[in-house]
Amino acid sequence: MRFKYCFLIFLFTLFLNPLFSKTLSKKKKVDTTEIDSIQANIDYLKQYFITNGSWHTSNPEIRRNVEGLIHFIQDQPLDSIIRNIALYHQDSAMNYVTRLPGNVSDTLAIEGFVPAAELDSSLKQIEISVLSDYKGKEIMVPIELIRRVEYEAGTIPPGKGMELFKDSIYIMPDSLKFLDAIPDSLIRTVKDFQRIVKLDSIRNSYVENHRKAYNDSIVKAYRDSVILAYRQNFIRDVINSKKKWLSDSVKLNNFELVKSYNDSIIHQVNDSIANVLMSLARYANSIDTMQIWFKNLKNESSGILLSNNQQYTRIWLKNAQNDSLSVLIKTMGKDTMQMLLDDGITFTRFTQRESRKVKFDGFKPDYKLDEIREKYKVETPWRLAGNGNFGFTQTYLENWKKGGQSAISLLTVLKGSAIYTNKKFKWENNVEIRNGWIQSGGVGEGIRKTDDKLEIISRVGLSAFKKWYYSAELDFETQFFRGYKYPDLTTPISEFLSPARTLFKIGMDYKPNKKFSVFISPFTAKHISVRDTANIDQTKFGIAKGEKRFWEPGLNADIKLRIDISPDIRYETKYKMFINYIEPFKKRDINWENQITMQLTNRINMQMMLHLLYDDNVLFSETRVINGVEEVVRVPKLQVKELITIGFSYKINKKVYKTRTLM
Repeated sequence: MRFKYCFLIFLFTLFLNPLFSKTLSKKKKVDTTEIDSIQANIDYLKQYFITNGSWHTSNPEIRRNVEGLIHFIQDQPLDSIIRNIALYHQDSAMNYVTRLPGNVSDTLAIEGFVPAAELDSSLKQIEISVLSDYKGKEIMVPIELIRRVEYEAGTIPPGKGMELFKDSIYIMPDSLKFLDAIPDSLIRTVKDFQRIVKLDSIRNSYVENHRKAYNDSIVKAYRDSVILAYRQNFIRDVINSKKKWLSDSVKLNNFELVKSYNDSIIHQVNDSIANVLMSLARYANSIDTMQIWFKNLKNESSGILLSNNQQYTRIWLKNAQNDSLSVLIKTMGKDTMQMLLDDGITFTRFTQRESRKVKFDGFKPDYKLDEIREKYKVETPWRLAGNGNFGFTQTYLENWKKGGQSAISLLTVLKGSAIYTNKKFKWENNVEIRNGWIQSGGVGEGIRKTDDKLEIISRVGLSAFKKWYYSAELDFETQFFRGYKYPDLTTPISEFLSPARTLFKIGMDYKPNKKFSVFISPFTAKHISVRDTANIDQTKFGIAKGEKRFWEPGLNADIKLRIDISPDIRYETKYKMFINYIEPFKKRDINWENQITMQLTNRINMQMMLHLLYDDNVLFSETRVINGVEEVVRVPKLQVKELITIGFSYKINKKVYKTRTLM
């Protein structure tokens, strides 16, 4: 198949670029201008694949094939390389070469890129700005540092004050100096002795006062040095923190800019390489030819050159009786020939004759055969699918000893989808209709509704990358018939379009396969409306009195999963969650459907479904004791629905075809 596609591409280029010769034995002479362009293309490829060390290929096989193509042009032809180049060209996501952002040399030309000199200037400006902001500004010093000052300052303890005078920090007055020996002449009376004793007291007081003054000065100086050091370190930390934040943000911004710039350059270079490769491949394909010779029984030879240019030759076929038949040989490509009988050949065909027993004039074919028309199918991008289930249960009791009631129940489930799929575009339309009723034998009970749902979903997706799609969805849900809180059949609580829920979602859809999908829509608008507010209490659905509708923005998440437990047993789950942006921690909706389908026969299956629903806007009346008084309040509750049914099923899953009549 790949060869077939490559061959079609070569035929297409054949009509766009006729580069072939009509000479049978030699290749076409290429003019000097074409040779110069071919050499320029080769030099361009060598710049990224051979000579430039900053560029490297994303796949070694690509490098081998590109080098092989260059060698094909310069040395010898290689058909396999041409086919590979054509396959590369079909892949729009192919990267022939790539380059690391660190190898980008022209970063200064990138808009928004911050050079190192500008960054250094900004860092210096930060230091100047911080110093200016904290100039004369007080900084709170931790109390622990102040408390340790007195112990770390090196103060003189009490009783050690004389060390200050011994170390000549202070000088003792002569009048207070110690005498080595007190002469008797100084102590003659009691007053003299008291005066000497009083002198010792004055000296001690003098020393103690100087010790305290010294300690105060030492503590103050040390405290000032501690405060100054803390202030300097604090300011330096602020400067370093701001510098680091600016430096990191600039480096990250530069990296993102360089990466984005490098990616765009890589894309441009790969586009150019793809065009150059196809140009060289077409040129290589045009000069690669093969000479074929044909001989008849008379050894008469005719030659033809197999190439992408159409060539013609004629050969006369001979038999043993030397009868001749002219055959025209035409080249359809480098590996295909077409053989036709030459014009002017006349055949004598046998004709039917009438026999004695059968008259052919009286035989006529059935005229109805002329009306037969053949049709063929043309596939379209649409696929239709659907399945229907119809379950019926009937119970009749009369004089049944164990008791019970007769009942008849019906459940109909219809699902359909129309899916449009293109290369990068997908449009999915789904509709689900559910309706169930039960008739029991109780007096006055009548027919009651067990299930009622109409849901229409339309989702449009545009391919983003790999299995991700940019998607938008419209989800509409309501019911067909009135609903009651049985056994009360007088006051309806719901009906058609009351309520009606509509969600418009925009987000990303992840679909790795047909069995699993995740749709995240951060832009979702939820709209709830009640058409008939005269009969339906809209406040039970979160709508204010006097209003018929309301809407709220939020985040929506849809998850779908299908698991084939066995060929006849399948599990499906649908999980939907909506979070209100206005009250994200109070308002949320959860809708979770779980279904197990067991295919008993081709047309009979059994379904088990568990449906859990929680909506903060849907309120139920409940009696509660508040401050010792019973009051009726409205609160949201978990809604649960469970059913098991056995019934008939029918499935549709087919492509949509257009038909045309062959005349």
